[in-house]
Amino acid sequence: MSTTTQPHEFVKAITRLDATALVVGSMIGSGIFIVAADIMRQVDSPGLLLAVWALSGIITLMGALSYGELAAMYPHAGGQYIYLRESISPLFGYLYGWTLFMVIQTGTIAAVAVAFARFTAVFFPALTPDVFLGTTINLGSGPIEVGLSPQRLLAVASVIVLTWINVRGVRTAALIQTSLTIVKTAAVAGLILLGITIGRNADAIAANFGAGFGPTGGFSLALLPVIGAAMVGSLFSMDAWNNVGFASGEMKNPAKDLPFAMAVGVLTVTVLYLLANAAYLNVLTGAEIQTAPQDRVATAALQAMIGDGGLYIMAGAIMISTFGCNNGLILSGARVYYAMARDNLFFKRTGELHPTYRTPAFALVAQAIWTCVLCLSGTYSELLNYVIFAALLFYMLTAVGIFLLRARRPDAERPVKAVGYPWVPGLYVVLTGLLCVNLLVQPAQQRYAGLGLIIVALGVPVYYGWRRFVAPASPSAG
Repeated sequence: MSTTTQPHEFVKAITRLDATALVVGSMIGSGIFIVAADIMRQVDSPGLLLAVWALSGIITLMGALSYGELAAMYPHAGGQYIYLRESISPLFGYLYGWTLFMVIQTGTIAAVAVAFARFTAVFFPALTPDVFLGTTINLGSGPIEVGLSPQRLLAVASVIVLTWINVRGVRTAALIQTSLTIVKTAAVAGLILLGITIGRNADAIAANFGAGFGPTGGFSLALLPVIGAAMVGSLFSMDAWNNVGFASGEMKNPAKDLPFAMAVGVLTVTVLYLLANAAYLNVLTGAEIQTAPQDRVATAALQAMIGDGGLYIMAGAIMISTFGCNNGLILSGARVYYAMARDNLFFKRTGELHPTYRTPAFALVAQAIWTCVLCLSGTYSELLNYVIFAALLFYMLTAVGIFLLRARRPDAERPVKAVGYPWVPGLYVVLTGLLCVNLLVQPAQQRYAGLGLIIVALGVPVYYGWRRFVAPASPSAG
């Protein structure tokens, strides 16, 4: 039957190009333009700055090469939720969906929306971050101003607009995503090209690539925990590569296109990120990167190259980048809650599609409401710190699922197999596991990681309570 007579079916509108653009567009958001400042403050070494980005890229690429097997086996709406449900248990699938809704996806969208507002403020200085109505709370990681500010209100408005666009249909959302991804990729490429050609600063090059390139006192094993903690920002910047799997129910050929989009998208972004940081080091000294106003390293670099005009050009490009990033995040995240609802593990209405647009409209609205709350409850750096531990934990568990499925279902059809199995997936499990442990023990990060672990753990009683009192007859949640 045609989709016009099947209102419960998604529209198959996402092509391989769209899927790859969704990966690239969801990854390139705000991080690459901001987090280099914080990373440099932590490692205080140009060489270690590049090492942090390179290691983050390698780990992320290993994950993408491993996940291809799961994506091809289960090309259904929900992506990683489905992978965990099938490979480990419905409980672990639920815990992922629960944490995705509570902090991973919504927190990422909120952080990127705050960054969008921060760069819009370059054009409209009245959009200040100053809270004019609110209060201060302390979650153990220091005081946080919760409430309304001009920047946060704009962040909320951007989430509402993008949610409305995504409710209106996946074709429109995919077209916007692909178009904005082309623009933002060109912007990053332009920044790189300028940074390694006309923007070269002899003083910065001498300071960054001379005697001060490596860490003071040379490299030692004692630096590994510092590097691991500093990777929070770079891993956040490379996160969301798996989001394309959430929307696989709307892809034309998901079994083949999903693994391709993940691998090619991650490789593309990793190369761009490394070159972008090399460009920063060609233009700005380490001290200038550390002290960039509001951590806006990219705008500081372009301003140094071409004057005040560069500030506005880069700020405009980053506004496009963050807007496009959130379009992809909003599009994909709601598909997980839709899949959970189809398993009777989320509000029933989130498992229904809009009768006209065939989009999970209620899931999109629910996601937007909680995201807007998070926009008003934290700064950019606070939000990304809360996101990354939980995201890494579930990346590790999903890779473990590859081994479990190989043991339990050795004869299952695998259109695509994990590259380098068992070594690449195994090393990915080890590295992501070590990063999780490091975040739990590092003084600067353990509060955030601990809170992330608490959020995950809270999902256990919610899961069993939901099954017992809300959806006791759930057929697939056992």
